[in-house]
Amino acid sequence: MSQLTTGGAEFSELLVEVFRVNGLLLSAGDELSRPSGLTSARWQILGVIDHDPATVAQVARTMGLTRQTVQQTANALARDDMIVFQDNPRDRRARVMALTPRGRVALRQVERRQAVWANTVAARMAVTELRAATGTLRDLADLLDS
Repeated sequence: MSQLTTGGAEFSELLVEVFRVNGLLLSAGDELSRPSGLTSARWQILGVIDHDPATVAQVARTMGLTRQTVQQTANALARDDMIVFQDNPRDRRARVMALTPRGRVALRQVERRQAVWANTVAARMAVTELRAATGTLRDLADLLDS
């Protein structure tokens, strides 16, 4: 069995913290989105297609999820009249998802609650620390994506 280097051990600790924070963020997202009839997963999809309709595969790539997971959530959003599937002028086989008026209202409600929550959380940390953490996570994502 291989031993972890000091760097490998630190990276492993980072992974544990990222997984823990991810769980906490999903819980917070569920709380923020619940009053609008959404979940974190539904909110994320609405956010991705807010400005530009996209296919299930495009949303899956953007969110780092499987196409099947996004498809299931998208189907539920369509049943709840939050999105519609429209013809895709670039590819007749892959329809695009677009927000309905009901979906847009729900998304805006969640965004207002999220802004208050984000401002409250951010007030407890230095902006420089937040920027450094964001930069580190972006660098890590780029490294893992290459």
